[in-house]
Amino acid sequence: MTREEIIKTTNDFLIEEIEVDPAAIRDDATFKDDLGIDSLDFVDIVVIVEKKFGFKIKAEEMSGVTTLKGFYDYIDKKVNNQ
Repeated sequence: MTREEIIKTTNDFLIEEIEVDPAAIRDDATFKDDLGIDSLDFVDIVVIVEKKFGFKIKAEEMSGVTTLKGFYDYIDKKVNNQ
C-alpha cells in the first residue's frame, strides 16, 4: 500500500467515522487539541485501523505518536514492514 493510499484511507475514516472536521486535517495536527479526538474516539480508531490495515496497534508503539504525520508514518511502517 502506498503512502498516498494510507493517508487517504486514514483521512477518510477520520472524517466519516470519527467526524473530524476536514479543515483540521493537516500533517502537524495533534489528535486531542487540533482534531478533538478523545480516548473513546481513539478506541474506535484502533478498531478501524485493525480492520482497514490488518495489524494490531500496540499502545507502547503509539506512545510517541502525537501528530497526524506521525500516525501516517506509524501505519506506513506497520503495513509495509519497514
